[in-house]
Amino acid sequence: MKTNPINFLRIALAIMIASCSQNIVSQNSQSYDTYKNIEFKMAKVKEPVIPKNSVNIKDFGAVNGGYVLNTKAFADAIDAVSKKGGGKVIIPPGIWLTGPIILKSNLELHAETGALIKFSPDKSLYPIIETSFEGLNTWRCISPIYGKNLENIAFTGNGVWDGSGEVWRQVKKSKLTEGQWKKFVASGGVLNKDKTSWYPSEVFMNASKGADQNVRPDLKTKEDFEKIHDFLRPVLVSIQNSKRVLFDGPVFQNSPAWNIHPLMVEDLIVRNITVRNPWYSQNGDGLDVESCKNVIIENSSFDVGDDAICIKSGKDKDGRDRGVPCENIIIKNNIVYHGHGGVTVGSEMSGGVKNMHVSNCTFMGTDVGLRFKSNRGRGGVVENIYISDIFMTDIPSQAISFNLYYGGKSIAETLEEGGDKIINKAMPVNVETPQFKNISIKNVTIKGAQQAVFLQGLPEMNLENIEISNLIATAEKGFSIIDANGIKITNAKLDIADSTIFEIYNAKNLSLKNVEFNSTSAKAISINGEASQNIEFTSSTNFNFAKKTTIGETVPKGAVKF
Repeated sequence: MKTNPINFLRIALAIMIASCSQNIVSQNSQSYDTYKNIEFKMAKVKEPVIPKNSVNIKDFGAVNGGYVLNTKAFADAIDAVSKKGGGKVIIPPGIWLTGPIILKSNLELHAETGALIKFSPDKSLYPIIETSFEGLNTWRCISPIYGKNLENIAFTGNGVWDGSGEVWRQVKKSKLTEGQWKKFVASGGVLNKDKTSWYPSEVFMNASKGADQNVRPDLKTKEDFEKIHDFLRPVLVSIQNSKRVLFDGPVFQNSPAWNIHPLMVEDLIVRNITVRNPWYSQNGDGLDVESCKNVIIENSSFDVGDDAICIKSGKDKDGRDRGVPCENIIIKNNIVYHGHGGVTVGSEMSGGVKNMHVSNCTFMGTDVGLRFKSNRGRGGVVENIYISDIFMTDIPSQAISFNLYYGGKSIAETLEEGGDKIINKAMPVNVETPQFKNISIKNVTIKGAQQAVFLQGLPEMNLENIEISNLIATAEKGFSIIDANGIKITNAKLDIADSTIFEIYNAKNLSLKNVEFNSTSAKAISINGEASQNIEFTSSTNFNFAKKTTIGETVPKGAVKF
């Protein structure tokens, strides 16, 4: 049999391409290792094990179109696989209107491409339950997706889970276009006296006046909370006190409050998901991981109205009483397009946060890039944090921010009110004193920010042992270092618009090594504060720090060395 040479060439080429493709896939799978270069010991996170049973919600009477409530169909489908020991519930392409979905163990919710699960805007479908929100024990409306005391839960597929958040949230006029504002006003609800904010109802508006941010600590009984039902916005996904939870593939969007809130979950994997909330959404966080152990967050994107990836462990006494830290966390290969913070720790960190690795993340237009926040009264220790290979562009406030005077406002709001204040008076150290220490940040590029780095500790509990190395930054302002001990800045190239590059106040054991900047001012480095000591500047080039430094009268003699 004769072989056509052209066909033979095509076959050989196809085999070669297939072989190369297989090699590429193999190489990629070998080169990418979630656990590679992790700085602390951590067991591999266990994935959920789901039985191979499966059902389709259509087989339980689910009706496509977004006009028939399918709450019972979802519940019946979940019950059916649960009776078999667990399995997959398939949500096919279509628009599926539903009330709350109550999870059970050994369950995979698989939303196929083209599936949109739209949660009903009827608030009466969401009864209030005892739960935790913003780190406090309280009552809230049950979440659209809710589960507690579970094992083996998975959300897969490429469908969309939509929380109908627009009927729940307060909206500020200043954050909307004129057309958007008119649409909200026309939809009902009420306006405040100045007509600068829209509220879903008068009950909501009145309830918000007595709130600690979004929680009413003054109310005690279920009956008290029932009276402000409209105000008790739920998070979209609430999974509590559970083991082996996976989010892989879907879109989660338009939440009434936070989007995804795993609370006290052991073995949590979040990968390949998209999290979206309108940029103007009040408290529209992306992912709030609270008091969880063994966590992976990777290959996901966030575009939200508040902090994007948030690490928490309870607030004040409620958080300290729980006493469960957030620990063993890997955050890799994520993109944040908008948010108050790209990766955030706090401000609810009263149970502590330790052993966290963040690498290869990109923040574009987030209010802050890396954000650490707390306040007196929290307590808790944040330690052993390792951050590397971070890329930021167009940051409207501080690219790297440590603020232990967080008062519940975004940094943009704080800047509008005159910026952060230096408070000299030290308070007694006790269980309510927060502590941030042993944090490494390296290989960071900042292309455009209002300020490159802001480090502010407490007089009684300084920020401690923070190393920033291999930093390239273009920003309006440079560094503020206040009440900090053991800060090391190494190998930094700074292009700063302001003539003062470093503002240093009450810093101890501070070193700047191989730091270059563009300012020629004699006040490029300003040092003040009677607690200042052991501040040292060194350079491998002829960069003369002494000629660019102004030392205040209160700084002890010999505290600064060149």
